[in-house]
Amino acid sequence: MASDATYETVYPALKGPQKVAALLLVMGKPLASRLLGHFDAGELKVITRAAAQLGSVPIEVLEELVEEFASEFSNGAELSGNVDRAENLLAGVLPPDQVADIMSEVRGASNGSIWQKIAALPAPVLTDYLAKQHPQVAALALSKLGANVAASIMELLPRERRNEVTRRLLVLAPVADAALRVIETRINQDLILNPPAPPGAQTARMAEIINKMAPEHVEDVLQALAAERPEDAEALRAKLFSFDDLIGLPQKSRQALFEKVASDKIVVALSGKDPEFIANVLSSLTARARRLVENELAGAGAAPTRDVAAARRLITDTLLAMAERGEVELREVVD
Repeated sequence: MASDATYETVYPALKGPQKVAALLLVMGKPLASRLLGHFDAGELKVITRAAAQLGSVPIEVLEELVEEFASEFSNGAELSGNVDRAENLLAGVLPPDQVADIMSEVRGASNGSIWQKIAALPAPVLTDYLAKQHPQVAALALSKLGANVAASIMELLPRERRNEVTRRLLVLAPVADAALRVIETRINQDLILNPPAPPGAQTARMAEIINKMAPEHVEDVLQALAAERPEDAEALRAKLFSFDDLIGLPQKSRQALFEKVASDKIVVALSGKDPEFIANVLSSLTARARRLVENELAGAGAAPTRDVAAARRLITDTLLAMAERGEVELREVVD
């Protein structure tokens, strides 16, 4: 028997799902079938994927893994885990459609469902991904998608890349199953199992954070960013919204916003604003709320700076939450 140092340097230690997969494969189908019935669908997918990728496991590793059964392996061959054995492990235990669903993910969904999932992704996401791939891979992927989806992607591809992909599509030959499976597995991992963030997602997330910051800090961040990355700063600025931007908000949106804000908060938020801004806000209130706010403003002195900032932040946060839910538009929609 090889020493521990010998086989451990050649074969890495098995992890949790790999240990389970190895034990199930060694047990054989009758006993393994009884055990598999105790796993849920998510666990079955993890175990099946581990079994399919297990490869050859040295007998020494198996002996260490299942000491109580060492005698059963001491004269046997090394264990080999692959896709076919993983599928055979599930057959007869689960319904055929569930086996097919699990194996489609393990194989990279070469039965076609992977392309249905890909086709459902936003065209900009697909375009950004395929633009970074070899033109032959992009052509193959487009050939597997529906005409409408492929057309949307082609329209968004850079001109030179579009022309190159078109030429390859015209002469695309059938692809060997093994090669197709490799490509499908990679695309499945990149787009389905580990989906990329949509274009602009990082900018939107940063805007969400900056919108919560005090105005003086916001401007400092934008100026620093503009010095290094002016285009990113401009894109970020376009997504920001402050209390002062209320004056440019569509009237319908302002009305919907102030229906959700208490009158006393409006009064505090308007403290120190110029007459034009106040009139703009008042025009968005109901008649009753307007009279109440006007009376409060007439008799109110300057509110504490902290209270003013908190009231304005409350109104802005309320608006941004409504916009995220699709209840209001932050800017006029141009038909």
